[in-house]
Amino acid sequence: MIEISRVTKTHGGRRVVDDVSFTAGPGRVTGFLGPNGAGKSSTLRILLGLDRPTSGTALINGKPYESLGQPLRTVGAMLDGASAVPERRGVDHLRWIAQSNRIPARRVDEVLETVGLTDAAKVRVRKYSLGMKQRLGLAAALLGEPRVLVLDEPVNGLDPEGIRTIRTFLRRYADQGNTVLLSSHLMGEIAETVDDVVVINKGRIVADGTLDEITAGHDSLEDAFFALTGSEPGASW
Repeated sequence: MIEISRVTKTHGGRRVVDDVSFTAGPGRVTGFLGPNGAGKSSTLRILLGLDRPTSGTALINGKPYESLGQPLRTVGAMLDGASAVPERRGVDHLRWIAQSNRIPARRVDEVLETVGLTDAAKVRVRKYSLGMKQRLGLAAALLGEPRVLVLDEPVNGLDPEGIRTIRTFLRRYADQGNTVLLSSHLMGEIAETVDDVVVINKGRIVADGTLDEITAGHDSLEDAFFALTGSEPGASW
């Protein structure tokens, strides 16, 4: 369970996150949507202990991230792709993470297979395409067999087959009773994947409900998003 409660973050006197509250529960895929600069990344960074809120709480299974005994075994996260050393091989990047978190070495081969990187495991990360780096980042998030996943743009750079594979995986992962919080700009893909939707705009939550509730009265999730945020189709997010 992810619980964000009245989180506010102020930078230079400006509220970038303003009294934000929402939950993402087990067995559900929750889409976290908003235009660029709306406060999505700041909220996720606070949730993952990378930044401190000015006020409010962000909890994973009832605890702040920094209080988790073995965080990678509780929550897997991908905010910036692989974030790997370019000269390091993909498999070595995962082995380093596994060893530093006391995760069994067998998990490296398992997650490489899960994300479809087995054949590229010994290739140096600098030679990876954007899609391959995304797959490596997802593999790292899955290493500890966490019950919670927090993913920012996980299908960025993937081809249609890769997107479909990730969508199927996330659906199956949630159906096993796990929690997925997913941020993406691909509205069509989000609509194919999520159960619930949270929309943030100008630092505040403007909608929170099931996919059907959010899209009621609109032709698509994209149309609902534009109406809720005042964005114009084709404008930069």
